[in-house]
Amino acid sequence: MSFQVYLSGEIHTDWREEIQRGAEAAGLNVTFTAPVTDHSASDAAGDYLGETSNEFWRDHQSAKVNAIRTRTLIQQSDLVVVRFGDQYKQWNAAFDAGYCAALGKPYVTLHESDIVHPLKEVDAEAQAWCTTTDQVVEILRYVLTA
Repeated sequence: MSFQVYLSGEIHTDWREEIQRGAEAAGLNVTFTAPVTDHSASDAAGDYLGETSNEFWRDHQSAKVNAIRTRTLIQQSDLVVVRFGDQYKQWNAAFDAGYCAALGKPYVTLHESDIVHPLKEVDAEAQAWCTTTDQVVEILRYVLTA
């Protein structure tokens, strides 16, 4: 069995690489995809469409261009891992989780226990809440090899 896994959320740590290394070490047949993780490139995704009158419209253009990639990869995935870090609020990650819920797409959340309360609705729809990347790999191992 093989899986397509979309890794959504926080872009300031190496959690994606940890999951990828763990899956590879476990011999799992997983293809990982992700949003653009270069913050400035993501912010500038819509700049080629022309200058805007203010930052709202620049962000709006770039969000729409980024959504082409995000929506396509989420729709193509078998599972989405949504990571919420402790340094920044990842509103885009919460949006991705909601999109998964609306699609009926399985997702797991990955975050520390100190933000359980603000993420209670997001976690309530998730198939699992993980606090470590090793737990994510174990879920993948179980789903793919049980």
